[in-house]
Amino acid sequence: MLLTGEYDLTLDEKNRLSIPVRLRQQIFPRDDFDNVLYLMTGFNQILCLYPESEYRRIALAVAPGKVAPDELLVYERVGFALASRVELDRQGRVLISDKAIRRAGLKEQIALIGARDHLELWNQDEWETYLVEHMAEHEQMVLQARQETYRKQREEAGW
Repeated sequence: MLLTGEYDLTLDEKNRLSIPVRLRQQIFPRDDFDNVLYLMTGFNQILCLYPESEYRRIALAVAPGKVAPDELLVYERVGFALASRVELDRQGRVLISDKAIRRAGLKEQIALIGARDHLELWNQDEWETYLVEHMAEHEQMVLQARQETYRKQREEAGW
């Protein structure tokens, strides 16, 4: 699953956010599937929405024995306490708790962005600032990815 795009959305007065149809169809390709996402706090206190299968991978990625027991305890306490299971209502909206909104510093105008395996919720102005500050890095990574793709194509073609 590759979740892409940026969407300018508004939190309604009840803290509900509409997930665009295009994204819902990608995340939930079958109508009989439970429309469940997991809301969790990601890097820099950005709220992230993960499909259940992707959330399980992230949640179980830190295995006992791979990190110090006290680090695992912090990961589990904070990570699972701040995560929540959210269901889409019939209009395709998710309810974001007051605490999550406050902790993430979200305002009414939200930029919902696709970020490969999850969605991120940003204040629109902070998202625009992030883009300006990181566009050069992005362009460099695109150039490197294209060069690597061309290199592999040449190798496969025997050049």
